[in-house]
Amino acid sequence: MLDAPTKTRKTAKGEALRVAPGPRGHLLLGSLPDMQRSKDFLQFYCDAWRTYGDVVRIRVGPLVQHLITLPEHVKHILVTNKENYTKGLAIKKLQLSLGLGLFTSEGELWRRQRRLIQPPFTAKGVQPFGKVMTDTTERMLEKWQHNADRGEALDVNQAMMRLAMNIIGKAMLSIDVGDEATETARAFTIVLEDIAHRASSILDVPMFIPTAANRRLAQATRTLDTFIYRIIDERRNRPDESQDLLTLLLNARDEEAGEGMDLKQLRDEVLTIFFAGHETTAQALTWSWYLLSQHPEAERKLHAELASVLGGRTPTIEDVSNLKYTTMVFQEAMRLYPPLWAFPRDAAADDEIGGYHIPKGSMMLLGTYLTHRHPAVWENPEVFDPERFSPERSEGRSNYAFYPFGAGPRTCIGNHFAMLEGQLVLATVAQRFRLKLAPGRSVEYSGVATLRPQHGMWMTLQRR
Repeated sequence: MLDAPTKTRKTAKGEALRVAPGPRGHLLLGSLPDMQRSKDFLQFYCDAWRTYGDVVRIRVGPLVQHLITLPEHVKHILVTNKENYTKGLAIKKLQLSLGLGLFTSEGELWRRQRRLIQPPFTAKGVQPFGKVMTDTTERMLEKWQHNADRGEALDVNQAMMRLAMNIIGKAMLSIDVGDEATETARAFTIVLEDIAHRASSILDVPMFIPTAANRRLAQATRTLDTFIYRIIDERRNRPDESQDLLTLLLNARDEEAGEGMDLKQLRDEVLTIFFAGHETTAQALTWSWYLLSQHPEAERKLHAELASVLGGRTPTIEDVSNLKYTTMVFQEAMRLYPPLWAFPRDAAADDEIGGYHIPKGSMMLLGTYLTHRHPAVWENPEVFDPERFSPERSEGRSNYAFYPFGAGPRTCIGNHFAMLEGQLVLATVAQRFRLKLAPGRSVEYSGVATLRPQHGMWMTLQRR
């Protein structure tokens, strides 16, 4: 990359506007060739941050991006001046597969759906799902006995994705995903890969053109649709007493028109909750096991807390408040490896951040991964240190220094569910097994859509 000197531009009134520094890039394509040559998108943005600082201007063809890393700038975009920043172009690409669910919708539709879906996702609302989480985890551990007895490694990343998918399916939709988990997870992975590809493309190939990538995406979408529509149809045809999210959605009526949600909207909401609800938690748990395997002292402290609080029994919702170190382990894993390594927004009007001009239409990329590892925010930021989340050491820290679930009005609706799941799964599994990285296996992240281990997370199991 070549340094671009700090520049200014003149407004119509002759006022000077400072332009953020960034790579010069190609005359027409901007930094797109550099992005495509990099290991992955995250690596490109890490390099840009280290080279140019906390506000970086990046051209991608005709588009202008600004990479944002400081907590005060994150707060400005997500809270202080939130009306100026929409989900924009990046989310429109997501809508191709996910539709207009809670994650991808805007404006009044989003506000209406948020109000409707919120009740089971409050801190109190998620508590009844604690037993579902531990029961599902116990069933998984029974299958792990075979691997432990034979000393066979397993891909913990795949295991966590199946577990999280089964938990969200049982808790929110009252279904047992079972053997379908593998096929649907594979289809969702294809969707994530396509999203990443489109994010790095200036022009998207329309879906009606049967390229190999479009055919692959269409097949994956059909797999997801078949799965979701079957769940909806079965509940409609055989209503039961389940007071879950699906029942809530099926019974919902618009306050003014009195009409229920149409089938397409139902599909979009169920798909969003089901897949977004399992993917991020699964990745956070995967990285938790990896970090514990690399830090024996932290693992020892975790085991000591579990022995003291639980004494070998399965944790319950009443135990969570006493699992303080367990909670800090999960938080620290999400600090170092946030499942969503960036949050995109688009500027609806001109703005100024960090003394730099932000033009209307600029895509703002809030670099969660970079904020979480910023040396001006965190002491020894690359070190795994769960106790940095203790009350004493957290005092005075900005609320926007750690935002794995986003921040402001559009904070992830599933944050309480994910935190509870992380705490209970860690406590349940760690009482039964120690997970050790399999010999000869390398671990590298893949910063494409979510932050996954590129080659899986192959680990061996040791009984405790």
